[in-house]
Amino acid sequence: MYEIWVEEVADLGQVPGPEIFWMSRFGEWLPLKIYLLLIQGQGRTILVNTGPPLDYVEHMNDVWREELGEPTHMSVSPEQHIEAVLARHGLSCQSVDTVVLTPLQAYADGNVDKFPHAQICISRRGWIDLFAPRFFDARRHMAVPDRLLQYLVFKAWPERRVRLLEDEEEIAPGVRSIWVGTHHRSSLAVLVATARGVVAYSDAVFYYENLERDHPLGIQESMEECRIAYARLRRDADIVVSPYDPSNTLRFPGGAVVLAPGES
Repeated sequence: MYEIWVEEVADLGQVPGPEIFWMSRFGEWLPLKIYLLLIQGQGRTILVNTGPPLDYVEHMNDVWREELGEPTHMSVSPEQHIEAVLARHGLSCQSVDTVVLTPLQAYADGNVDKFPHAQICISRRGWIDLFAPRFFDARRHMAVPDRLLQYLVFKAWPERRVRLLEDEEEIAPGVRSIWVGTHHRSSLAVLVATARGVVAYSDAVFYYENLERDHPLGIQESMEECRIAYARLRRDADIVVSPYDPSNTLRFPGGAVVLAPGES
């Protein structure tokens, strides 16, 4: 069975309340963190997201400051660097065999070029939208910075390490992905079978209240997709992990979501 850890890789400061809760919490600023998921077991080491690129943080902050205001300001401390996160588990970037990216945003894919042996899993819908969006988006660089796009297309792709996922697909035995949209065209839910049931991780959920109180996400592209995603997560998952909710620290002490039987 798999062990699962949730690890903090950045602090995003605060965002306006309506960005998290649809048409609600006006006038409030709510804290967000950025977390990745580490999955280990059955001879596999799988990482869902890679954290932000250190050489791009200030550019991202400039964009967010202009759009949202000064309180939205990402910072990455040394202990949040991807190498430090993996080292705490006795791992290195070379140890990871699979990386899943959800969504295609720089804070999630920012270190994808540090995993030379990993298969890189991306929503096929999201990949198509990146290159052929229905509506022009001048902020494409906020999804995949130029340096990383070049890596994916001219390095990882010829090495046959980019895997485009269909709307529902098995990534590894007991690990599957479901396209959920909602936040971005590239947004997935990753579901993992564990000793404690099915664990799901999805960027359609910013705060647990979104799912638990059925309060739709504020920064979304489709209300219908949001409703469907939440219904699916409630039906198929026993434990849901948000990539952004600061309460992960309390919900999962030490970052442990599921440990191997007999461990604590």
